[in-house]
Amino acid sequence: MTGHLRQRPAGIQTAALGIAAALLLSACATHAPRAPGTPRIVERPVEAPALSPQMAAAAETLTKMAALQDRLYKVASPLLIQNAELCKGQARNLLGFTAKNRWSYPGDYNEAAHVAFGMDERLQVTDVLTGSGAARAGLQTGDVLLSAGGKPLPAGEHALSQAGAIFGKIIASQPSLPMTVERHRSARQLTIPVTRACAFAIELGNSDNVNAYADGSRVLVTRGMINFTHDDDELAFVLATTMAHNMLGHPAAQRNSATIGSIIDNLKSITPDTSMLIGSGGIKAMPAEADAAADRLGIYLAARAGYDIKEAPAFWTRLAETYPSTVLNAYSANHPALPQRLAAVEKAIAEIKAKRSAKRPLLP
Repeated sequence: MTGHLRQRPAGIQTAALGIAAALLLSACATHAPRAPGTPRIVERPVEAPALSPQMAAAAETLTKMAALQDRLYKVASPLLIQNAELCKGQARNLLGFTAKNRWSYPGDYNEAAHVAFGMDERLQVTDVLTGSGAARAGLQTGDVLLSAGGKPLPAGEHALSQAGAIFGKIIASQPSLPMTVERHRSARQLTIPVTRACAFAIELGNSDNVNAYADGSRVLVTRGMINFTHDDDELAFVLATTMAHNMLGHPAAQRNSATIGSIIDNLKSITPDTSMLIGSGGIKAMPAEADAAADRLGIYLAARAGYDIKEAPAFWTRLAETYPSTVLNAYSANHPALPQRLAAVEKAIAEIKAKRSAKRPLLP
């Protein structure tokens, strides 16, 4: 990366999804997938000084994270929205977007977000949840947030938490949010309806171990797992099954919530401490019965979201063969009961096929 930074693809500014308590599922929570948009990225003039090696490296890190986060958003979107009725007490009203400013990034990444991507003190939309009220209202990646419900939105270091409080009060009392945004230096008025969705924050894990984690309220998929999946259907199997563990209360039942929560907190940072992944990381293996229940529910979640479920058994088999349970901090080490899991998956696929033929609802 040299002095001239070209226009990047939509969502380049995104570094991490989990700003839940602020915008996405606010009125309570945060997270998920995005609709394509045109980010407001400032091109650096040709005559601008070249970025320092340190700044270029930081910008490149954010760029790579953005691509992975975009894929997570895209795949998670229908899983969250189409399964709201199954999430029951874990569903919330959401606006369907996330936003950040330069202060959302620590240290050198703060300056990289500013210099390389044009992010400033104001909040900019970094992702829009596909199928959400925000997407239907026309909100786009790169829009600058000016006001909500007629109230000016804050800027600066604490803008995100302050804006979240404003959004939460409005969404708690009305079905839509009037907003003013800046796009191409012009103000635009939008009315964003709330969307009902599962209130699980979807996080990107910045590590190469092939795993996914659920702590009861969040789902984290590592960079290694995303890169292992061949297509969106396979990534959907991982997301749906991990969501299912949360829906079934497994982290709390196994008393793993705090341990896994600490791992998620660490891995979602830009530069995690990978020493936490030494050995098992303190995570107890999921019992076969619980794993089978989550795999069964996960197939229903994926099918309801429109994903092709027929290759799920082959995916889980390939994962277990490539990274067996002897590989610590890989998925199979935490979920070793492959025979029981495959039986549950195949049974769910057969049930869904029968229900579709009979034109019955896909309810587990």
